[in-house]
Amino acid sequence: MATESVISIQGLVKRFGKLTAVDGVSLEVQRGEVFGILGPNGAGKTTTLECVEGLLEPSAGSTLILGVDTHKEPEKVKERIGIQLQASAYFDYLTLTEILELFGKFYRRQLPPDVLLRRVGLADKAKSTVGHLSGGQRQRFTIAATLVNDPEVVFLDEPTTGLDPQARRSLWEFIQDLHREGRTVVLTTHYMEEAQFLCQRVAIMDMGKIVALDTPARLIHALPVPYVVKVTTVKGLPLDAMQRLDAVREVSHHNGEYSIRSTDAAATLPALISWASANGTRLEHLEVTSANLEDVFLALTGKALRE
Repeated sequence: MATESVISIQGLVKRFGKLTAVDGVSLEVQRGEVFGILGPNGAGKTTTLECVEGLLEPSAGSTLILGVDTHKEPEKVKERIGIQLQASAYFDYLTLTEILELFGKFYRRQLPPDVLLRRVGLADKAKSTVGHLSGGQRQRFTIAATLVNDPEVVFLDEPTTGLDPQARRSLWEFIQDLHREGRTVVLTTHYMEEAQFLCQRVAIMDMGKIVALDTPARLIHALPVPYVVKVTTVKGLPLDAMQRLDAVREVSHHNGEYSIRSTDAAATLPALISWASANGTRLEHLEVTSANLEDVFLALTGKALRE
């Protein structure tokens, strides 16, 4: 099926004096996908977005949204995109409805405040001020403000930072709703589970460069050893026999639990069960875990994602 590129970044570079914050980034984002830029603080994620959005002038390279150069025709682009920044400030004395009405006046096309507040579950807070909202409610209102012009492309910069797990999950569901509506969503995050849950594709950034770009599943499965089979037994297991099971690369034993690292869990698991049956060994606990994007980042850079 043919895909349409709605964001095109070619050779993007952004320098601040002697510091190169973004170093030759090139990527395409397709219409209707949730695309994640994943990396630790300082990797260049936010700077990349701000260049793409037209908020920063790049030192080199080009950025197009919906076929429009974001620096040559910024106003034309801003009519069709929504931007949620890491930090947002609002008028303390205006109600949520009044803020959305004010923001709407900056665009030729705008959605009614009651529609926006209902979309984010804040209809009952219409007459409240931002100062009376919880952290999760404030983040949802920030996204409501992002959608005031009914944008085709939505940029979310670290949208769930500082939220508790329940509020984070609620926001994930809302981002999935944006995707189901056909909007293109680009988000930055340093939460690997967030990227795996939400994104069709991710670009992993480190020190201003993209070090990997693909679907989360493909990035994980490209690891040399993407699975760990964890097992406990009453009698214990012979390490040499476990090492000879199909697709096994490494076996370790700690506090009664065996960790069998495998290149193919679908091959290792039946081989383990067959061996246990043939040798009269009862498997007390059996668990298969997959690697994650944290492991991908570690393999690519030699450091943890949140260092």
